[in-house]
Amino acid sequence: MFDKETYIRRREQLKKLVGNGLIVLFGNNESPCNYPANSYYPMRQDSSFLYYFGQKRDGLVGVIDVDNDYEVLIGDDIDIEDIVWYGSVDSVADLAAQVGVAKSAPMSQLKVLCDEAAGRTIHFLPPYRHDIKIQIMDLLGIHPSQQKAAASMPLIRAVVKMRSTKEPQEIEEMERAATIGYKMHTTAMRLTRPGVTEKFVGGQVDGIANSYGAMVSFATIYSQHGEIMHGNPSTAILEPGRLVICDCGAETIDHYCSDNTRTMPVSGKFTQRQLEIYSIVEACHDYVLEVAKPGVKYMDVHFAVCRLMTDRLKELGLMRGDTEEAVRAGAHAMFFPHGLGHMMGMDVHDMENLDQINVGFDEETRPNLEQFGTNCLRMGRRLEEGFVVTDEPGIYFIPALIDDWRSSGHCAEFLNFDLLETYKDFGGVRIEDDVLITADGCRFIGKERIPYHPKDVEEAMKVFE
Repeated sequence: MFDKETYIRRREQLKKLVGNGLIVLFGNNESPCNYPANSYYPMRQDSSFLYYFGQKRDGLVGVIDVDNDYEVLIGDDIDIEDIVWYGSVDSVADLAAQVGVAKSAPMSQLKVLCDEAAGRTIHFLPPYRHDIKIQIMDLLGIHPSQQKAAASMPLIRAVVKMRSTKEPQEIEEMERAATIGYKMHTTAMRLTRPGVTEKFVGGQVDGIANSYGAMVSFATIYSQHGEIMHGNPSTAILEPGRLVICDCGAETIDHYCSDNTRTMPVSGKFTQRQLEIYSIVEACHDYVLEVAKPGVKYMDVHFAVCRLMTDRLKELGLMRGDTEEAVRAGAHAMFFPHGLGHMMGMDVHDMENLDQINVGFDEETRPNLEQFGTNCLRMGRRLEEGFVVTDEPGIYFIPALIDDWRSSGHCAEFLNFDLLETYKDFGGVRIEDDVLITADGCRFIGKERIPYHPKDVEEAMKVFE
């Protein structure tokens, strides 16, 4: 948690941006696994509640009355039954004081405050947990199926505006997350070798996050089937000659995230064919550092990378024709079916619960939802100093997609399907880092660089030779 002045300042700015009405920010509750007392899922506070109220405890709601300049932290104090099992905790009044809120009240008062605000705008963010949806229905009479549409656009816009630009103390937290991420990835590199299972390496990687931070920032991806975007670890044994993708990240105790991807040869050394594809992704990844800066649309950075990728794939004979026409037609999406990156912060896909259109785009950068690949862009808006975005180009050989496009003739003028057939057993390559937009350019987050140049990756894997 940051100092209380941080939260006071943030709430003051939020009031100015929203302008009027009653703001209700719901914290999260415990999420038991398979019976009520088995809190297998770790308690993770809602990120926007954390941003403005800072407290991690379950069962809290922050209320800000913009019109009357009134703030209150709502929640019930822990009773003696819970204290016996879990220990003493601060009272809700103490929690409120720690973040500069003068008043607290039991949960029963939330309904009273909402009823008293009848006739005024009650602002809430789109809920993503069913218990909160039920609570909103009880408070405001809005059915869960209607709550996303009823959520406050002024509040959404205000939160996106504030959380998009990272404060120096937030960047420091993300650097801490990157340090844990470095340990996770270098552990994966040391453990990756023929004969061990994906599940074993993935479990060790998760353990690093749990031991140095709060948790993983998302479910770890570790798979020899790199052509599957989100391939979670299976019990499959790592095989010589295969590539394995490790996409993982850490979340710090104060809930800021890292997100990196590395691709490794199971045998410890890349083959020539693997190097040919890997070097294209490496060049695309590094090119972002040259072109991403304030004022540039990230959508333009994405398509600049797509053109570079297309040119290089043409050199290998996998693509052909005019590069501009190929990219315009979406032919590159055969190999690169997702966007270049997304916003990062307290959420690994920062603020995604507020809808990606609101977070990653604006009126001048609406994504083309009709074109395969382009419809998966998560970030296209103009970059600003203090934004943190991911840089994650990839090349994937997806057998089902190859078959589908070949049978339909889609983009046949730009693709060499005969040569593509010989890559169906290749898998995929992705390299990802988190990029901070600076005053005149950008830089990677992370004081220690996770190896990604081919020789550095091979050197990091030599420990088991």
